[in-house]
Parts: sequence; C-alpha cells; structure tokens
Amino acid sequence: MESNLAQERQRAHAYLDRLPENQLAAVRGLLESILSPLDRRLALAPLDDESLTPAEAAAIQAGAASLDRNGGVPMETILSDFGIGIDELRAMPDPPLRETSNRNA
Repeated sequence: MESNLAQERQRAHAYLDRLPENQLAAVRGLLESILSPLDRRLALAPLDDESLTPAEAAAIQAGAASLDRNGGVPMETILSDFGIGIDELRAMPDPPLRETSNRNA
C-alpha cells in the first residue's frame, strides 16, 4: 500500500509540474483549503537539517526512557493545572493563523 501512496504522490507532482502558473496558483489555493491549519504550517516549515549535539541526543534519549518508565502525563491533569476541562478545550475555537512573510509561493 505504501508504494501506491508513493505512486500517487509522484503522479500528483508530475501533474503539478505541467500546470501553467495561473492554474498552479488555483491548485495551491485548493490544497491550502483542504489542509488543516497545522498541516499548512508543517508543509511550509523549513527543514531542520542541523545535526543533533551529543547533549541534545542524550536529552532526547533520557526523555524517551522517562516516558517508558513512568508513562506520560494525562492531558486532563495538565488542563486541570489551568482550570480547564477536556470538554472546554474541545469547545474552544482554533486561533487564527498568522501568515508569515517568508512563505514559498
């Protein structure tokens, strides 16, 4: 199934590469409207190509080991520190996205 996904992505890219500028802008707008705000942000985020320092790698391993030993903190516990229940959180509207000036068109 993963190869089907890779083929679908490759086809989509091939079609995008053949579009004239005005149609490409329209398709980009359509894709933006389909994606969630988080996915739009992630799609435009720069890649982190910096290597981890030994200290960073050790901190990540320590955090993962702590989760394995102790488990995580339930969301309800964290929310209660702020006086918020899970239902209240779910009822909150999504904040509007701030558009960044360094977007790739």
